[in-house]
Amino acid sequence: MITIKTAEELKVMREGGKITAAVLKKVLEATHPGVALSELEKLANDEILSRGGEPAFNRVRDYKFATCLNINEGVVHGLPTDQKLVEGELLSVDLGTFYKGFNTDSSWTIYVGDQKKAPKSKIEFLKVGQKALRRAITQTKVGKQVMDISRAMQKVIEQGGYSPVDSLVGHGIGRKLHEDPEVPCLVLRNRSPELAAGMTLAIEVIYTKGSPRLRVEEDGWTASTSDGSLSGLFEHTVAVTDEGPIILTERD
Repeated sequence: MITIKTAEELKVMREGGKITAAVLKKVLEATHPGVALSELEKLANDEILSRGGEPAFNRVRDYKFATCLNINEGVVHGLPTDQKLVEGELLSVDLGTFYKGFNTDSSWTIYVGDQKKAPKSKIEFLKVGQKALRRAITQTKVGKQVMDISRAMQKVIEQGGYSPVDSLVGHGIGRKLHEDPEVPCLVLRNRSPELAAGMTLAIEVIYTKGSPRLRVEEDGWTASTSDGSLSGLFEHTVAVTDEGPIILTERD
C-alpha cells in the first residue's frame, strides 16, 4: 500500500533527510586511498547518532551496519569490512537515517583518489548515473506515473552505453525503509502507479558498465555484477508535492 504523508510528516522527513545528506557528505569527504571500509562505517554510525538520528540500515533484520559500501563491481548491500580502498577504485556509499519515526535514504558513487588523474571512462560512467538521477527527479510530479521516472533513468543510462539493473528497484519510503511502490531503473510494464502529492520515493539509479545480471557473494549480502564490470549507484529520497519534487536528501 502506498502511503501519503501529511505536511507535518514531510517536515519530519525533511529534517531526517538533512541528517542523511550531511552524513553522506562527511563519508564521501573521508573517502581516500588507504582508508578502511570499517572506518567509513564507524564515521557514518557516529555522525548519524550525534545528530539525533538512528542508522536506518541496522534496523533491517540481520543487518548490523549503518552503511552498505560497494567497491567496483559491487552493486548493493556490500558489508563494511576492514578492506582498505585503493587509488582508482569506485566506491558506492549507501546509508539512511531513522528520525522521529521516519526513514530517509541516499547513496552516491565516487572515484577513489585524485580526480585529475582519473581515467576519462570512469568519470564519464559516473556522470551518466548522476544525470540519470537528475532526469528521474524531474519526472517526480503529481499526475505522472512511476514508469515516467523509470523511463527517464533508462533512457539516460542506455544512451550512455550502459545497462540499467532490472533485478533491483528503488522504492517508496517513510515509516518503513522499504514501502510501495517499487521504482525500477527501467520500464518493466505498461502501467504503473500514478504519483500523488505526499508520496515519498527513494529514487535509485542502479546500473553497470556491462551485463545487468548479478550474483550474490559468499557473505550472503553483497550483490555484484556477474561479469565483473563496474557498477554505479545514485539515490535521493524525494517528496512529491503540488509545487514539484523536493529532494529531501539534497547535500549542501
